[in-house]
Amino acid sequence: MYRKEELEAVSRARAAWEKRVLARALERVPEQRERFATHSGLEVRRLYTPEDVAGLDYCRDLGFPGEYPFTRGVQPTMYRARPWTMRQYAGFGSAEETNRRFRYLLEQGQTGLSVAFDLPTQVGYDSDHPMAEGEVGKVGVAIDSLEDVERLFDRIPLDQVSTSMTINSPAAVLLAMVVAVAEKQGVDPSSLAGTVQNDILKEYVARGTYIFPPRPSVRLVTDVFAWCSEHLPRWNAISISGYHMREAGATAVQEIAFTLANAIAYVEAARQAGLDVDAIGPRLSFFFAAQIDILEEVAKFRAARRLWARIMRERFGARDPRSWMLRFHTQTAGVSLTAQQPENNIVRTALEALAAVLGGTQSLHTNSMDEALALPSEKAVRVALRTQQILAHETNVGQTIDPLGGSYFIEALTDRLEEEAQAYLARIDGMGGAVAAIERGFFQDEIQREAYAHQLALERGDRIVVGVNAYQVAEEPPTAILRPDPAVAREQAGRLEALRARRDGEKVRAALERLGQAAAGDQNLMPPILEAVRAYATLGEICDTLRQAFGEYRAAAI
Repeated sequence: MYRKEELEAVSRARAAWEKRVLARALERVPEQRERFATHSGLEVRRLYTPEDVAGLDYCRDLGFPGEYPFTRGVQPTMYRARPWTMRQYAGFGSAEETNRRFRYLLEQGQTGLSVAFDLPTQVGYDSDHPMAEGEVGKVGVAIDSLEDVERLFDRIPLDQVSTSMTINSPAAVLLAMVVAVAEKQGVDPSSLAGTVQNDILKEYVARGTYIFPPRPSVRLVTDVFAWCSEHLPRWNAISISGYHMREAGATAVQEIAFTLANAIAYVEAARQAGLDVDAIGPRLSFFFAAQIDILEEVAKFRAARRLWARIMRERFGARDPRSWMLRFHTQTAGVSLTAQQPENNIVRTALEALAAVLGGTQSLHTNSMDEALALPSEKAVRVALRTQQILAHETNVGQTIDPLGGSYFIEALTDRLEEEAQAYLARIDGMGGAVAAIERGFFQDEIQREAYAHQLALERGDRIVVGVNAYQVAEEPPTAILRPDPAVAREQAGRLEALRARRDGEKVRAALERLGQAAAGDQNLMPPILEAVRAYATLGEICDTLRQAFGEYRAAAI
């Protein structure tokens, strides 16, 4: 790329320039900071030059958009063909309430649905279970049976709108419910487009909404892979998530490494189950955070794409170029939102969304300004969606592909992030892979250490958060926030009682018995789960049947 003598001349010129800059700075400010870093702790030089990318092979490492190793994007046209999918995450209270919010968002120009489920649904309890008390409909929609999903998608044609579901332990059950609703709408399931998160490994690391131990949980994941590859060719059978680990405190390097380590574990499990890598590779998708350190985030997305392409082609021998593509959804950083001066969150979200777009995301959720206080209000949701629409239609940032590509800083930082993530992956491989590393608490310890360091930096004032540890103002307590109706729990319990009274009890019992037998063996669990769903077995009944077969996971005491 550059001749040796040219690089040596650049190096000498930069060294001389740095001496002059430092001398002038020390004359003005005796305590001039000498070291700056990204939010992940990677050093940031004052100036980047060709010397910093001297080892970059533009043909091998960059290439062109839509071509291996996809550093510059997975599609050759990217947003010039069409904008990213605007997929706002929503769900609260009852299925009817969430359906109204979905239809409102679609009327406002949203182009894809993303379903948030309440905690009882996420951990496989019916709304009338004692463990569900106080949580029904609070942080997402309450789903107990096929009837609720019928109400959730009422007047929403599933063959015309793609649907993403943030659900993990009971992912197979919720996917079966969507398939059954599509059948009732007269929609061929093979035409369904969407994603089920189905990423159980990160639950043991960052979120905690697990039910079963890791190994039977991974079996459920691969059963969904196999079933979708045969029956739902347009459906993404997993969204491998770094988002929740980043929200828990992971750095950008850890987000890349731990996400891809989990992805490696899923691909290896699928191969052990007899699936061909090119049968599942094209339907794998990913989910990342967009944090406030804009340039680091852009480099992170580029590094992750390149690293995954090499893993799939070189480690797993994938031959289909679609298997090499890291396609991902992005959500702006919930952890960056503040209860203080919530209007500032509009700015934070806009900048994080810009980072996701400059980094080449396929779909995007923008957080609402009031989410640090409560569930987002309708007005706040509209502002969040308008943020994406302004980016797409007014800023022109999508008119050229990878517009920051070739920047000395961006390329150097992309390389550094890839190298650091590779080092983590080597350590994880040495432990026996992601499942073994999670079982020994490696991911958890690494993230907790970074989260603690971040908190110390805030408390010392080394990292400024506007309105929190600097530029504070006196504020009145907020009043206009959305509060879920406490009657939802009573209504859900009443619906469950009525459902159990009118359904064919013997049909339900027989379906659950067949599911238990299948779980005790090694057959794919999607067909018996779908049979139970069609018989109107409840989510809790299906998960209890699997609990009896697999047991429940209990995290070790800290």
